[in-house]
Amino acid sequence: MAWVGLLRHGQSTGNVAREEAESDGREVIDIAERDADVPLTPLGEEQAEAAGEWLARSPVDLVVASPYRRAAETARIALAAASRQGAPVPREPVIDERLRDRELGVLDLLTTRGVRERWPDELRRKQRLGKFYYRPPGGESWADVVLRVRPLLRELHADAAGKRVLFVAHEMTVFTLRYLLEGVPEPELLRAASRTEVANGSITGWSAEPDGRYRLTEEQETVHLHATATEPTEDDDAAASLT
Repeated sequence: MAWVGLLRHGQSTGNVAREEAESDGREVIDIAERDADVPLTPLGEEQAEAAGEWLARSPVDLVVASPYRRAAETARIALAAASRQGAPVPREPVIDERLRDRELGVLDLLTTRGVRERWPDELRRKQRLGKFYYRPPGGESWADVVLRVRPLLRELHADAAGKRVLFVAHEMTVFTLRYLLEGVPEPELLRAASRTEVANGSITGWSAEPDGRYRLTEEQETVHLHATATEPTEDDDAAASLT
C-alpha cells in the first residue's frame, strides 16, 4: 500500500448519550441499541459528507469499513459525496469485522463513575497489568485489537500493493495503526493516546517509506470539516480511557 488512511466515523447517538451521562454524573449510559447498531446523528452525517469533500480531492483505490453501523454509514455517505463530484472512488466500502470497535465487556455502557463504583477491582488489575494488556472481563485489550488488525494489514499489503487504502472505523483503530504501521512502542503509544484527540470525521494518514515502515502524514486532520462549516466533535470513551 502506498498510503493508508483512517477516517473516524461521524458523531453517533452513542457519542451524544455518553457525553450527557458523564455531564450528569450518571453511572450508566442510556443507549438502547447494541454497540454495533448505534447510528449517526444528523451532525455525524454532515461530518461524513465533509469527508467526501476530502475524498474528492484525494481519491483512494479501496475503502474498508468496520461493520458497525456508524462506521459503515460514514463510509457510504463519504463515497457517495465524492462520487457526485466525479471522483474516481469505489462505489461501496468493503466491510471487514476485524475493524470493529474494541469490545469493553462488563464495562460496556458505564461512565467513568460507573466503572469506579461497580468495578474497583478491575481498575486495580488494570494498574498492575498496564493499559495495553489489560482485558476487561468479556472484553478486549488493546493487544487483542492489534492481533485482529495485523492480519488484515498483511492481506492488504499483498492484495492492494501500491494502492491508496482508506479505513473507516473507530478511535481505537488510529492507535492500533500507529502501533502496526509506525512501530510505535507501547509506552510511547500510550503517551500519545493520552494527549491525542481523534475528532469524529477526522482523517489520519500514513505514507509508505522505502524501508517498509510508514510515516505519519495526516494527523487527525479536520481541515475538510472547517472548510465546509461542519462542526468537529470529540468523544472520550470513559470506560476505554480507564482501561
